[in-house]
Amino acid sequence: MPAPQPEPWLRQTHTDIPVVHRAVLHALEQAGEDIEAWCKPLPPEDLESRPHGLPSVTFQLRHIARSLDRLMTYAEGNALSDEQLSALRAESEASSTAAELFAEFEEALGKTIQRLAALQPVDLDTPRGLGRAGIPTTVGSILIHVAEHTQRHVGQAITTAKVVAFLRHSFYSSSAELL
Repeated sequence: MPAPQPEPWLRQTHTDIPVVHRAVLHALEQAGEDIEAWCKPLPPEDLESRPHGLPSVTFQLRHIARSLDRLMTYAEGNALSDEQLSALRAESEASSTAAELFAEFEEALGKTIQRLAALQPVDLDTPRGLGRAGIPTTVGSILIHVAEHTQRHVGQAITTAKVVAFLRHSFYSSSAELL
C-alpha cells in the first residue's frame, strides 16, 4: 500500500493563485479525498441510514453540492434561480442511486473549482448580498465560508459513515455470535 500523501494544503500545489482562492481550492480537494475514502465505500443502503437521528451521508453530500452552487452564485453577485431554490427544498429527499449522488457531489466540486478560478481577479473586499435579505458580506467572506462550510459537512458525513459502519459491523458480529 502506498504511503499516504500529505493533505492538499501541504503539497505545495496551486502556488500560482492567490492565497485565499488557494485555501478554498485545497479545502475542496480535501473534501473530495475524504468523501472518496470514508463515504464511497459504504454500501448504497447505508448512505441513507440515519443512526441515532444523524443526518444521512446522502443528505450531507447533497447539501454540500447544492450549497456550493448557491454560495458561488452569491460570490459572483447573482441571485439564486428558481432551479436552485427548488434544489434547496429537495435536499432531504432520497437519492436515486449512489452513483448519481457521488456524481452530483463530484460535479459540484469541479464546477466550484472552475467558478473559483473565474473569481481570482475580483477584489475580495467587493461587497455582496447573501440570501433573500441581501445580508451584507464580501466576496472573500463568502469564499472562506465555502471552505469552512464544506469541511463542516464533510466531517458530519464522515462521522455518520463511521457510525453506520460500526453499527453494521457490530450487528454482524453479534449475529455471528448467536449462531
